[in-house]
Amino acid sequence: MASSASRHLLPLLLLLLLVVAVGGVFGGGGGGGGERTFIVRVDADAKPSAFPTHAHWYEAAVMTAAASGGGGEWREGGPLIHTYSAAFHGFSARMSPAAGSALAAAPGVAAVVPERVRHLATTRSPQFLGLLSSPPSALLADSDFGADLVIAIIDTGISPTHRSFHDRGLGPVPPKWRGVCSSGPGFPPNSCNRKLVGARFFSAGYEATSGRMNETAEVRSPLDTDGHGTHTASVAAGRYVFPASTLGYARGVAAGMAPKARLAAYKVCWVGGCFDSDILAAFDAAVADGVDVVSLSVGGVVVPYYLDAIAIGAFGATEAGIVVSASAGNGGPGGLTVTNVAPWMATVGAGSMDRAFPANVRLGNGQVLDGVSVYGGPALQSGKMYELVYAGASSGAASSAADGYSASMCLDGSLDPAAVRGKIVVCDRGVNSRAAKGDVVHRAGGVGMVLANGLFDGEGLVADCHVLPATAVGAAAGERLRKYIGSSTRQAPATGTILFEGTHLGVHPAPVVAAFSARGPNPQSPEILKPDLIAPGLNILAAWPSGVGPAGIPSDGRRTEFNILSGTSMACPHVSGLAALLKAAHPTWSPAAIKSALMTTAYIKDNSNGTMVDESTGVVADVFDFGAGHVDPMRAMDPGLVYDITPADYVNFLCNLNYTEQNIRAITRRPADCRGARRAGHAGNLNYPSLSATFVADGTRATMKTHFIRTVTNVGGRRAAYRATVRAPEGCTVTVQPRQLAFRRDGQKLSFTVRVEAAAPAKKMEPGSSQVRSGAVTWSDGRHTVNTPVVVTVQAPLQ
Repeated sequence: MASSASRHLLPLLLLLLLVVAVGGVFGGGGGGGGERTFIVRVDADAKPSAFPTHAHWYEAAVMTAAASGGGGEWREGGPLIHTYSAAFHGFSARMSPAAGSALAAAPGVAAVVPERVRHLATTRSPQFLGLLSSPPSALLADSDFGADLVIAIIDTGISPTHRSFHDRGLGPVPPKWRGVCSSGPGFPPNSCNRKLVGARFFSAGYEATSGRMNETAEVRSPLDTDGHGTHTASVAAGRYVFPASTLGYARGVAAGMAPKARLAAYKVCWVGGCFDSDILAAFDAAVADGVDVVSLSVGGVVVPYYLDAIAIGAFGATEAGIVVSASAGNGGPGGLTVTNVAPWMATVGAGSMDRAFPANVRLGNGQVLDGVSVYGGPALQSGKMYELVYAGASSGAASSAADGYSASMCLDGSLDPAAVRGKIVVCDRGVNSRAAKGDVVHRAGGVGMVLANGLFDGEGLVADCHVLPATAVGAAAGERLRKYIGSSTRQAPATGTILFEGTHLGVHPAPVVAAFSARGPNPQSPEILKPDLIAPGLNILAAWPSGVGPAGIPSDGRRTEFNILSGTSMACPHVSGLAALLKAAHPTWSPAAIKSALMTTAYIKDNSNGTMVDESTGVVADVFDFGAGHVDPMRAMDPGLVYDITPADYVNFLCNLNYTEQNIRAITRRPADCRGARRAGHAGNLNYPSLSATFVADGTRATMKTHFIRTVTNVGGRRAAYRATVRAPEGCTVTVQPRQLAFRRDGQKLSFTVRVEAAAPAKKMEPGSSQVRSGAVTWSDGRHTVNTPVVVTVQAPLQ
């Protein structure tokens, strides 16, 4: 007699046999008809006994769905792109939307998720974070510098011969490690060592959508031909390297956060982007290989968690005890731009350090405009003032084939060589890359470039390794510069030069929130404050491949062992490395406990003793900019209390988001009974290290109320009594009950309730507008300080 699962799938099998009998409609390649890649989650125990393996079952399912849905694509080697079994049970395949819809209705299929394409979102940062000291900091010493922990870098691959990845002085590869060292062009089988313990690449999803890769431009191996993956890997766990610098800037000792942690590289990003099916395959492999931390500096659009392949893969990793750290995205300074917002991931924004690379513009009228750059080639002639030209002006330097807008952006082919030769060209920021603009100016004969921010960019500046003398200036300076050029005449042209001042340390204020760092509120679940925290991500020096120029453009023939990059991509691996240190020092802590330790010990004051400011505006930043604050690894080592979360707690959270059982099963791989969860309260009652309340001011209530229930675990090592202090958001009342928590032993858990009451706005708000107020609940026993942000958002209805 057939099993229950087999009986449910017999109609699918019979339909498959019918398809084969009538002529095998998948005998040819191609497919057309709007095929796309879908990621399919299945119930692992639902495989019919008629199929010897899950892969056979999956292939049958795809063929059947394609037949009933009116089309599909038969790939060479079969219809499957990837199969998954560790972080996720299921497969990815290319098919028509109709076939995907048919497959979603098949028994045993938990979810069908359309694939999305994602994009890639040091010498000073260890010292800035307090990790470089003599003797070594307590965190480094107690964690043995992260030895025997494995950090997975899901990125563009890695440069295995770089000095940052040498294995001198390291012990044997950890016995728990089950990974492989895949080989290929530029990556021989012996590329791995006791530092780089594993390397894989995943391109099937990319090639299923984009066609076979051009192997003259890309390599089918884990080798990094972009630079991003090598850079992020060394930020997380690079060895100590001296001397290190980029074109003479930022000289010193290069080191990652966890110098003795092992690395495993999973290459998923290619010229065409980073494809969900490949990212999920990397998560699946990382879990099976035995990693301890996953670092993911990749982002994209925010969708419900059950449609988000990164959230789904990260849940499987978290359930396996793996910490997942992800970049918040580079969509700042606008609100609602944060990505990778699932609560089981650490979402990391970017801040600055106390180091700068000033390159100021001196104008002929005596003004000096502040700028930044890491240009390291031949300088402009000392004492000479060069004519300035802005190609966006009516009398500018646009070529005959380009409009003023293209020329203002210095797009390829937009500049008239006769008009810019021998001059410094002002280019507006946007559209093409910053380094590419300099290349356009250089090829047109310009001697220098000033890259000027627009209003949206504000005052946020990024130092780049330009191919010609160039600097970046903020929006206010850019406007002054354009007006200066606009007021010039042929008889009295605008002139200027660029003064490169090298590396400055001890800069104030620091840190500031980087202008590009993506901001909250959380567009998917506002009950969870995102980003979680910020870490150094502005002008970070780290390892760089020998075959890639520092400007990251094909025309750059320079070579450097280290490069300076900016982005939340650089901030994320700082937290990944610190998570490895914490896990090594506290091996019993869960991923949620580690994230809690990093969040509740974060700080919001800069080195001028003021609240951190927003780089884009210069005004005080808020919780939607920096989350819980800037990471403080030394305090995170001994947080006193942690907010722990189990996989079952996340299921309750999803229930309280009103997800269906099928939605939840798509994420968690198992059925969910939401009856108890919904009785327990609301999504904000997830035991998260922050408190976020959202109220709708509809004019019917004078006050609006909610409550949060939290449970903290004593990890301070002894008996302790904690007292709560409250800094209530403006116009709100916050009460904590009880106000004291008396722990009798290490590991004990105690709960408390926070009640928040907000007064309705005194004046009617504009439809769709919102007011944000923040405060904090702080627990202290005299030795530890445990900070929990409180944010209250009052929204006006849309109409």
